[in-house]
Amino acid sequence: MPLKIRSGILVLFLLVSSLWINAQSGYNCHSVDETGLTKKAFDSFENDLFNYYQFGNDSIKTYRTFLAEVASLSINLRKLPSNNSIQLTRAFKKAASNKNSLWVKLSEYENHEATKKSYPSTASSKDQKEVLIFNYRGGFIQCLKNSNESDDFKEIIDTLEGDGNVSTSLIAQRIYYISDKELCAIEIKKFVAFDIYYSILMVIEKAFG
Repeated sequence: MPLKIRSGILVLFLLVSSLWINAQSGYNCHSVDETGLTKKAFDSFENDLFNYYQFGNDSIKTYRTFLAEVASLSINLRKLPSNNSIQLTRAFKKAASNKNSLWVKLSEYENHEATKKSYPSTASSKDQKEVLIFNYRGGFIQCLKNSNESDDFKEIIDTLEGDGNVSTSLIAQRIYYISDKELCAIEIKKFVAFDIYYSILMVIEKAFG
């Protein structure tokens, strides 16, 4: 095979490989979310974190400080959340309508005993508030788990699938102690955003009027 043809094939192979890798890294499980809220919510979460902690582009320090404050129950929930994140939290509550939602109605969950970590929604029926639970077995969280190579992260999700009755502070502590390399993974950052940050906001959003 002529050298020029070989070179051309090699360049084409590298280009296709690069496009495939970029496509995978850009996927980030957003397409699993039919509401389209996850990307907006994750961006808002990171904006809140970096604006509040003021550590520049130091992602590790920013995330670890946030996790440490959640774990120690010392986080300032009056100043950290932006109005945008509060509004997105309320949108998540309204979107809790199917088994792949990040939060789902207890009455519609496939196995009510699988997860007991619950949050009251603003919706009510017959003077009773509909209970929302974080959906560890839903498509988005499962996509994050299956897309990540960390055994520690997979173990955390596996544990929560079986029993979601674990405090947010304890989950933050577990994530805090994983390695810097693992914490840099987008899947783990997204898990921190939704299972920790937005889970907190699901409880306190009413306080913001």
